[in-house]
Amino acid sequence: MNIKSIISNGFFKSSIILLAGIFVGWLFFYHSKSDSLEQTQQIAVKQIYTCSMHPQIRQDHKGLCPICGMELIPLNNLTSAENDSEITMTDEAVKLAEVQTYVVSKKQMSKEIHLYGKIVPDERMVQTLPSHVAGRIEKLYVNFTGEFIGIGQKIASIYSPNLIKAQQEFIETVKIKNEQPSIYSAAKEKLMQFKLTDKQINEIENSQKIKNNIDIYSDVSGVIITKNVNEGDYIQTGTSLFDLANLNNVWAMFDVYETDLPFVKLGYEIKLSLIAIPGKIFKGTVSYIDPVINPQSRTVKARVSLSNGNGEFKPEMLVDGTLNSKLNYSGKNIVIPSSAVLWTGKRSVVYLKILNKTEPTYKLREVILGNALNDGYEVISGLTEGDEVVTNGAFSIDAASQLAGKPNMLNISDSVNLKNQANSESDNNIEKNNIVHETFKVSGNCEMCKERIEISTKKLNGIINADWNIKTKMLKVSFDKNLINIDKIRTNIANVGHDNGKYKSTDEVYNNLPECCKYRNN
Repeated sequence: MNIKSIISNGFFKSSIILLAGIFVGWLFFYHSKSDSLEQTQQIAVKQIYTCSMHPQIRQDHKGLCPICGMELIPLNNLTSAENDSEITMTDEAVKLAEVQTYVVSKKQMSKEIHLYGKIVPDERMVQTLPSHVAGRIEKLYVNFTGEFIGIGQKIASIYSPNLIKAQQEFIETVKIKNEQPSIYSAAKEKLMQFKLTDKQINEIENSQKIKNNIDIYSDVSGVIITKNVNEGDYIQTGTSLFDLANLNNVWAMFDVYETDLPFVKLGYEIKLSLIAIPGKIFKGTVSYIDPVINPQSRTVKARVSLSNGNGEFKPEMLVDGTLNSKLNYSGKNIVIPSSAVLWTGKRSVVYLKILNKTEPTYKLREVILGNALNDGYEVISGLTEGDEVVTNGAFSIDAASQLAGKPNMLNISDSVNLKNQANSESDNNIEKNNIVHETFKVSGNCEMCKERIEISTKKLNGIINADWNIKTKMLKVSFDKNLINIDKIRTNIANVGHDNGKYKSTDEVYNNLPECCKYRNN
């Protein structure tokens, strides 16, 4: 082999080795770069978890919210829709939030109303038993409340100077009654005006003796409901001795709140039950509705007349009433479940499911509510038949809207509003960081108390929600601390009649509450 061949073979081998080294290096560095890029991408898409109620909470692992204890949800489950006013969620997020919807429909509005009241005497059957002569009560023959007085029954003995003088004049005229019959008749008539009976007058005429004490007899009948005099009292003509009531017919007087007035009409049937007569249901009809609202309790009186021939109903008995009312169906009554409504101070909003979307998509919608029903509300405007509203999971959707910067219940954009309101600027300026949640005890007894406490609280500017639990007596309230404080809320609750630990209702306001609402033991 010559030198030239050796050199050629060596060059060839070196070239092969060089090319092999370049190829191996390319493979090594290419895959290292790819692996590094893949690792970088894996780090970039690392899952973040947040709280649907407290979006400021962010962490890289599942768990519970340190503020409210709710389970954290994946942040990438909350995706934005193309429309600025819509929020799209993944199927996983919808299942996690347990979102449920309801298809809006038109139907007849009905409501079962629970009323509370008491038995009172029929005012048309209440009479006053007056004195027809001035004098001093020497003896009372009936002297306690609840006693029955019949017509012609002896009720009292009275000493009266005027009556003694009238007797003297009458005895004198007896002597000349044949010669002067008119004078005799006038003197006798005077005694009759003092309500002396024919028997008493004849005794005076026959005995020709003056009686110092004259017995008084009743000319009306009934049960004594008020005793106005005692033995030894000096009375004037017209003084009320007793107030009597005929209890053959009585009234059941119920308190009706303003919100229930559309459902209570004359002639409606009411089923009644009494604690004193358990297990028995009575029926009656509404015969009268008071035209004036009580400014303290915000109620009107509704009357039911009851026959009481056997004396079952006694005045001051507490009575419960149930009225099933149906408003006239106009074909336009849209009703939605109460769980669909979110309260934002003076506004009411719902989340509407957008149909014909590939992914679950929702939109905030302001609605104007009408009558409050047992389990829902009438919608005046804002929804049409066939719309699908969220009834469960609305707060989770709202939290997703906050995270995505979409319109939400704390920041409703103008595109969501159905009408311009004078207070829209203050509502839209509510920041989630200004929201305060408080829970405190409020005294009360019944559903009427619940309505009074919640309605009076929700009317305050800055209140987002208020919920009073009838069992625990605890009020949960959410409000904007920039618009209202807890002291003002407590004061307002006391002003409508409910003690709340820090502030106590005045006796005047408390005493004007319906009987079933009075919670104080003394």
